[in-house]
Amino acid sequence: MLKKTILITGGAGFIGSNFAPYFAKKYPKYRIINLDKLTYAGNPANLAELKGSKNYAFVKGDICNAELIAKLFKKHDVRGVIHFAAESHVDNSITGPLPFIKTNIEGTFILLDAAKKHWMEGPFKYKKGYEGCRLHHISTDEVYGTLGPRGLFKETTPYAPNSPYSASKASSDFLVRAYHHTFGLNVTTSNCSNNYGPKQHGEKLIPTIIRKALSGQPIPIYGDGKNVRDWLYVLDHCKGIDLVYHKGKPGQTYNIGGRNERNNLEIVSVICKILDGLKPLPDNRHYKDLITFVKDRPGHDKRYAIDAAKLERELGWRAAETFDTGILKTVKWYLKNGR
Repeated sequence: MLKKTILITGGAGFIGSNFAPYFAKKYPKYRIINLDKLTYAGNPANLAELKGSKNYAFVKGDICNAELIAKLFKKHDVRGVIHFAAESHVDNSITGPLPFIKTNIEGTFILLDAAKKHWMEGPFKYKKGYEGCRLHHISTDEVYGTLGPRGLFKETTPYAPNSPYSASKASSDFLVRAYHHTFGLNVTTSNCSNNYGPKQHGEKLIPTIIRKALSGQPIPIYGDGKNVRDWLYVLDHCKGIDLVYHKGKPGQTYNIGGRNERNNLEIVSVICKILDGLKPLPDNRHYKDLITFVKDRPGHDKRYAIDAAKLERELGWRAAETFDTGILKTVKWYLKNGR
């Protein structure tokens, strides 16, 4: 018998579609409702492995639809929320910021308010039987801004978002915090570094490198290619979210990072070397010869790096993949799946 219903938002996107199968398999007594609007970034094919799962159901819908959210809470008696749904591509936030404001800020507010109304009688007073209900919010390290050549983002790092995307995520983080401090809603937040792995949308850096290389097109790298990110394998991130949702302290934020700092030139070089071995070009050519430098995007943060010590110390999380093992798995997945 299924014990309780967990609502996952944005579960057809990259991270959500890796999390939903992992979570449904690990917790067979949870009823999992996956709500996704299926924008360009949501792909039903990402959820093929859940076909036939008895504890899983998909609902097409928008987190900004307050009436739909209220109905889902009431119909399924939702007892937990894991909130992935977000517009997330920085380039798109520069050319068209409005969807980021709508989804990331208003959508998060609607979820918080629906949870408060369904679970609570009033500020700091849960309904009987709902005391353990929690909303977990997935955010990004980009809310912290940019780092110099040294240092790491900690949970106490002041927010300094530099793009419309990161500003919208910072706003949603503050709403989550406010609902905890004002109303006593049981919430947790995790801020992650750059994810990579299977099912990532083709607009992102690593899938773009792989796709362009395999098609023989120029591989575009912004600026001088020396922007640094801390890379986190997506399944390691999913396991961190699971830990925070179940064991994190109410109202707390946990940073999740892979301790794998690489600049963009290093990323493209590693991928090209892997492809040289797995799918070599004719005539002794090399994929790295396709690398092309393009004009940098506006406001491009120079370096991100996460300090995950709090999550490691308090909840026992450890990343299972190094960048070398994770990127090899990732390239092999794209070669097999053709996207």
